[in-house]
Amino acid sequence: MKRLFVLPLAVGALAACSDSPTSNVSKPSLAVSNAASTVVVENPVIQWNREVLKIVRTAGVQSPTIHSTWDFAILHASIYDAVNSITKRHQPYKINLAVAAGASEDAAAISAGHEALVNLYEDFRPELDSIQQALLAAIPDGKAKNEGVRIGRKVADSILALRANDGHDATQPLFNVTGAPGTWQPMPPNFQQQPQFTQWGNVKLFVLSNPLQFPLGPPPALTSQAFINAFNEVKRDGKLGGTALTADQTQIGKFWNGNIQDYWQEITQTAAIGHNLNTEETARVFALLDLSLADDVIAYFFSKYQYGFWRPVTAIREAGALHNPALVPDTTWLPLVTKTTPDPSYPGAHADEAWSSAEILINFFATNDFSFAVTSEVMPGVTRSFTSFTGAAQEAANSRIFAGQHYRTDEDAGHEQGFHVADFIVDNFLR
Repeated sequence: MKRLFVLPLAVGALAACSDSPTSNVSKPSLAVSNAASTVVVENPVIQWNREVLKIVRTAGVQSPTIHSTWDFAILHASIYDAVNSITKRHQPYKINLAVAAGASEDAAAISAGHEALVNLYEDFRPELDSIQQALLAAIPDGKAKNEGVRIGRKVADSILALRANDGHDATQPLFNVTGAPGTWQPMPPNFQQQPQFTQWGNVKLFVLSNPLQFPLGPPPALTSQAFINAFNEVKRDGKLGGTALTADQTQIGKFWNGNIQDYWQEITQTAAIGHNLNTEETARVFALLDLSLADDVIAYFFSKYQYGFWRPVTAIREAGALHNPALVPDTTWLPLVTKTTPDPSYPGAHADEAWSSAEILINFFATNDFSFAVTSEVMPGVTRSFTSFTGAAQEAANSRIFAGQHYRTDEDAGHEQGFHVADFIVDNFLR
């Protein structure tokens, strides 16, 4: 069902809006043709993925209390169940409608994506309507098209209804800031008084049965050798103005300092195009990816607030309170990227989401080997290239130590959780 559509380039600046409050800079345009006024789209699933990326990267659009992985999951679950209602070749996620014979898979994907996004981002309706109109114009009029449109809209409305009261819009509870060693505290240079997404660990999961389905256990004790080693590594490598990193490591630390889920949307687009996936296959890989990411985020925020572990900038500046000669304080230390993401340190979100994404893609494509380049949300014009999905995941995890954001033990825990969540999903869902 793959078709090549050439659409007018969507209007609006492509700006980053990172979960990490470290950047708010313009993002280079996504894949465009030589004509500046057009964008080449491989299939409608990729078109909608690119559009939602543009939306969430527009400064001020994404609610600071609603994690964008929730929106990604709703979008791609809707598209998947709409297309699968027609093909019926895989397990449905939630919705499996009776469909008239011959219904258009593309029309269903177009309609489902549009219906999901206009409900999630009402202010973008004119742009979304225009994209839907252009996409549907490429499909011959008739019963097949009309049935696909009907199915897509009905499935998206059903998915949206299922998620309407899932806790995503609950009031964020206050975190108890005690100032005790080892606990999260407001951090320099901005000293935000409350951390972000304190409610997110209680959002209803998309696939997992509970946020501790793959429990991590606590972060290392402050007296342990594991903490001493991790403390000294990030103190040395992640320091603003430090000299321990090579030029390439410094670039790595900065390159990935955006919303990690956005990078993996682009990587998945590239992989889908590179493997010549059709509409049905593309719908499935994005549903697997984004259901996994959505539950990763809910699970790791549950653990973050279960343990409330302090970030490196706090530990390094206040290590004197631990009275341990192996933990020497530096009272002026700041991370390479200056600001620190305002939530507890353990587990590491980048490692969790990156390793989960890599595991999804390795299982879907039945190989780790794939050559691709990825752009940065925070370093316009800079790309980094890889020959495997795990290569990108490992670099993304290491970047948080180079950036001064996390301890090695955070990233190891994130790796473990992300791997298990993804493996569980590919073994048990959308099969």
